[in-house]
Amino acid sequence: MKPGVSAVVWADHNLQVKTVTKDELRAELERQAQRYKDVYGGEVITYAAQPDPDRKPWRKKPSLLDQAFDKEIEKIEKERLEKKEAASEYD
Repeated sequence: MKPGVSAVVWADHNLQVKTVTKDELRAELERQAQRYKDVYGGEVITYAAQPDPDRKPWRKKPSLLDQAFDKEIEKIEKERLEKKEAASEYD
């Protein structure tokens, strides 16, 4: 098979398995759709493949301990900043 050519394994109703290229598969599907229209007078609707939805990154919901820890850190940083400002006022 040529490089850059994708292949699909095709199994028909007789369970014969053969490898076909995408172009050959498209032609076969078009032939089957046309046959369906001619024989049964039906309508064939084709749909574009829908992209898979993007997965959102997992996020841990903060527990009560996590929230309390964050509040303590903020409190300590605030006290440290106030001490630093008070010390700079005296200099």
